Amino acid sequence: MGKITGFLEYERVEERSEPVPARLKTWKEFVITLDSAQARTQAARCMDCGTPFCNHGCPVNNLIPDFNDLVYHDDWHRAIEVLHQTNNFPEFTGRVCPAPCEAACTLNINDDAVGIKSIEHAIIDRAWAEGWVTPQAAAVKTGKKVAVVGSGPAGLAAAQQLARAGHEVTVFEKNAQPGGLLRYGIPDFKLDKRHIDRRIEQMTAEGVVFRTGVLVGALDQDSKVTSHAGQTLSAEQLLAEFDAVLLTGGSEVSRDLPAPGRALDGVHFAMEFLPQQNRVVAGDKLKGQLRATGKHVIVIGGGDTGSDCVGTSNRQGAASVTQFELMPMPPEQEDKPLTWPYWPYRLRTSSSHEEGCERQFAIATKEFIAGAGKDKGRIVGLKTVEVEWAGGKMTEVPGTEKTWQADLVLLAMGFVHPVGSVLEAFGIDKDARGNARAGTDAVTGYRTNVERVFAAGDMRRGQSLVVWAIREGRQAARAIDEALMGSSTLPR
Repeated sequence: MGKITGFLEYERVEERSEPVPARLKTWKEFVITLDSAQARTQAARCMDCGTPFCNHGCPVNNLIPDFNDLVYHDDWHRAIEVLHQTNNFPEFTGRVCPAPCEAACTLNINDDAVGIKSIEHAIIDRAWAEGWVTPQAAAVKTGKKVAVVGSGPAGLAAAQQLARAGHEVTVFEKNAQPGGLLRYGIPDFKLDKRHIDRRIEQMTAEGVVFRTGVLVGALDQDSKVTSHAGQTLSAEQLLAEFDAVLLTGGSEVSRDLPAPGRALDGVHFAMEFLPQQNRVVAGDKLKGQLRATGKHVIVIGGGDTGSDCVGTSNRQGAASVTQFELMPMPPEQEDKPLTWPYWPYRLRTSSSHEEGCERQFAIATKEFIAGAGKDKGRIVGLKTVEVEWAGGKMTEVPGTEKTWQADLVLLAMGFVHPVGSVLEAFGIDKDARGNARAGTDAVTGYRTNVERVFAAGDMRRGQSLVVWAIREGRQAARAIDEALMGSSTLPR
């Protein structure tokens, strides 16, 4: 709980960032981690609240008061041990998690929440620097073999837990490097890929085998998902070779906007745009890379993916960046007594927005405008209309039509479901949203309708957060361990 009176004595201090002009010239991370003294002071703000709602607000149920108290008492080694009990990859969540734990913090009722995310970030960075993060290979092998399809946060968490339980684990990834959307979706300025690489090294030392460039099933031609697969494996092959199969692919099928002119050159999904830049940063050579350089960019969609498009476009040298959001502008401050301890509805301004972006709310795209002459077949603008919301229904506002200049339009309106061909290859039942149908209670245990096949993460729950993927990967690992061994000592 830190210092008893700390929340009365100390104010919240945010992590600092490099100046905007400097960070726009590079693809490197720009957030400056709290130093030891700052982290101890922030941990001291954790109050003796009796019921730590932060634990329940956190999807992986991090033991937040415990590691705050350890940081306050300068026991960083035990702090990382406590953090790793519930979270395999705090360096991921400490960078990209929106911190629902802070929304649930008791201090957040009438003050600024404890800076839990920044403390977590400081703990794991200190742990790597001190050499405290080491392989934990299983002392006894079970002889059971498990295939994990997909190497995003759910697949990595499940694979690590299963390997530590003594199983032989092979992770299959269709792209050239493991990491899933951690590597190919999140920009490097938010998550440097070295953090993924050293976890892969740790897991390899623990016995996990990574097979990249391998596509399980067949690529769904309607998904617009880019695959670097050089080999295809059937569902039958995996079930013949492994005792259990866990499907942890991402929700990769983007929500489309079927307005007139959608097929024009220059209108692309965000996940056509973002992975290309990640590959270029990694040193890949790409022909015809989608770039925002010198262009008037419009990003349709106001979530995290849209924000990533804004930051990437600015770093590529866009002439202007505008972001559209269909919903009305949220309030700058939520009604805390009404919303606490739940995730609040309020305006969120990301670091990418601060770097330069015009934001438009309650606006709908009516048409993509084609150019003429040398621009024939290309996007040159958008027609929009303002909208009003009442009773959950949207109506257009007469007389608010407007035309916007646009050379590049990026669709970042979320994702509807995982690639269907993977589920179809195994014969997995789907829910109404196109995700794998599998329960999470102790009885159903992430099992699908197909014997020995499990599903977790976005593959099961749909588009979600990295921290939810880690939770589901860990829980699915326990369910698989129980199914194979009759019982499990892995945490649920």
